[in-house]
Amino acid sequence: MQDFILQIAREGLLLALIVSAPPVLTSLFVGLLVSIVQATTQIQEQTLTFVPKLVAVFVSLAISAPWIGAQLVRFTHLVFSGIH
Repeated sequence: MQDFILQIAREGLLLALIVSAPPVLTSLFVGLLVSIVQATTQIQEQTLTFVPKLVAVFVSLAISAPWIGAQLVRFTHLVFSGIH
């Protein structure tokens, strides 16, 4: 039983990393691009990066939502099938 709990905890943490990767990486790349544009144009407005990042994260979530949902359903089935 303890091995099952450790396996579920390990897979749950790995799943959290994998599922959060698309929006986090999208935000990272958009932030980097906006920062490069700000540096080249010498615009030093801190709030300029917020809207493009927000839009990009929502778009990445909309695109990856079916895959994220499938991963969460698979993990839920794994947890419920392991409970006797």
